[in-house]
Amino acid sequence: MTRVSTPRGVRLALLFLPTVIVCTAVVVTASIAFAVQERSIRSVTADRVSDVASSLAELAQVRDALGRAHEDRNVATRDLQPLATVVERAAGVDYVVISDEEQIRITHPTPSERGERLSTDNAAVLAGEPFLGTETGTIGTTLRAKVPVRDDTGEVIGSLSVGILESRIDEDYAQALNELLPWVIGALLAGTLASSGIAALWERRFRRLDEAARESAELRRTAAALREQSHEFHTRLHVIHGLVSHGDTSTALSYIGGIAPVVTGQEEESLPDQPLLRATVDVLRAELGAHGARLETELRVVSVVDEEVTLVLANLCRNAGEAGASVVRCVLTEHDGRFFGEVSDNGTGVAEGEAERVFTRGVSSKRDASGFGRGIGLELVRRTVADRGGAVELGKAKLGGARFRFEMRVLR
Repeated sequence: MTRVSTPRGVRLALLFLPTVIVCTAVVVTASIAFAVQERSIRSVTADRVSDVASSLAELAQVRDALGRAHEDRNVATRDLQPLATVVERAAGVDYVVISDEEQIRITHPTPSERGERLSTDNAAVLAGEPFLGTETGTIGTTLRAKVPVRDDTGEVIGSLSVGILESRIDEDYAQALNELLPWVIGALLAGTLASSGIAALWERRFRRLDEAARESAELRRTAAALREQSHEFHTRLHVIHGLVSHGDTSTALSYIGGIAPVVTGQEEESLPDQPLLRATVDVLRAELGAHGARLETELRVVSVVDEEVTLVLANLCRNAGEAGASVVRCVLTEHDGRFFGEVSDNGTGVAEGEAERVFTRGVSSKRDASGFGRGIGLELVRRTVADRGGAVELGKAKLGGARFRFEMRVLR
């Protein structure tokens, strides 16, 4: 009579078969969660670029400037580029490109691309057909939304494109996977250990499946929260659009102040011909004062300081204040068509060997209390300076803390 199984074979079956079942269940569940998360991220991103593009295309400022673009594109760029830059930063998109009916760019994040022909064909959009998809342009491969811009009679007078880099979408997806991966590994290890006994094996198997299900539910809640944030931003953008369109500027400013309160402080009186720089210094002095820090300035410039220079100064000064410095010194001079800046502080400085890493996106010495990520400011500083033919370097300040020096070409 043939024996079907030996006691040792039974024990091996009980040891390995349930483990295979547990591992298979966890891997399948994790794969589904990964797929759902990727679709959710792309869906939320697509909604964001579509909402921003549609809202901007309806603005009277955009339609009026495009209607006159055939007379002088430089004037149209001067009118629309500040708006495009503000929307890029506020909405968290990588570019806002407005082009006329001849497919010539009016706005672009890179100054040298303004006034050039679009790198992708917008014939269908100019024919009145919106577009949502992935294309490769001057800044890389992006998920973008394109919409026609129409005048008061309904005639298409240009197009508006808003996009987010696919690399940023991949980063968001990778971050979501990194958060989920420890749970998956833990589930696999727990399932393997649980195979030591039949009772313990099934009990732990169901527990791992329950944990995976809870993680999937958490991912769905996160995706829902992102959709709610996108909807809230869409609503607020429409409110601001309505206020500005009806000339209620003061009400619009009050509404914006209620959303993101602006701190004010002592006004800078030594810059009568530099309104943007003066306003930036005033805000920085107030913000640093709220951190218990004092701002010292030495500003000796003749040319008009544009928003990219103030962006660099603001990020460096805020970085010093948030790092715990009590004194922040800001110097900006001009020589031979270039701005030379230096921001130093008396804080703890940057550890040796970290000089290059601090300019990497996502690297920060400060705790992220918001949950949305830190380490963006210094990467933005280096990118902005490089786009203007300059460089930024990190060293030791005489005050004892960090010292950032940079130079940028003056815009003419």
